Amino acid sequence: MKLILATVFLTIISVNAQTQQHMETNPLKKITLGAGCFWCTEAVFLGVNGVTKVVSGYSGGTVKNPTYRDVCSGLTGHAEVTQITYDPKIVSFTDLLEIFWNTHDPTTLNRQGADEGTQYRSVIFYNDEQEKKIAEQYKKQLNESHLYKNLIVTEISALINFYPAENYHQNYYALNPNQDYCQYVIRPKVEKFKAHFASKLKK
Repeated sequence: MKLILATVFLTIISVNAQTQQHMETNPLKKITLGAGCFWCTEAVFLGVNGVTKVVSGYSGGTVKNPTYRDVCSGLTGHAEVTQITYDPKIVSFTDLLEIFWNTHDPTTLNRQGADEGTQYRSVIFYNDEQEKKIAEQYKKQLNESHLYKNLIVTEISALINFYPAENYHQNYYALNPNQDYCQYVIRPKVEKFKAHFASKLKK
């Protein structure tokens, strides 16, 4: 799967290169991604070389300053997300999308494993039209490659809000390594990520 994703990635390098001049004047950028439980996504992206900060939170809903309880109700419209700050001179937007699509199942609607509900949807919240174009083209090419048995259902939407989650959700895996969910759900995902993306890990 990684090899096919890498091939698809190569076909959109020219699109990504168009953003290079803009990136050079903005040393750090942010990307906001939802891939199921934000504890899992945070644990993965904290290990990526070039990522300087990862904040778990909520995006895409209609309620201001939602609590975890609010979002878990599935009634606010928010997704559990991680907002990732990164250095584009070290890791590109498309690198992060490649990791994103390779570390969760983007073909299951509003569900990742046992976590079910709209708050667990697969989603990319873009910051501008260039990011939207890259994400949509990448998704289209992945679907056309038939890499997955089913079509990718990842939502691609404009970022309209981001609310950091409560403090106890931040850096959850590192602070609670012996918790059952960490041991049986997050740890295998992180180990798989490290095995597949050794060249992109922090030293």
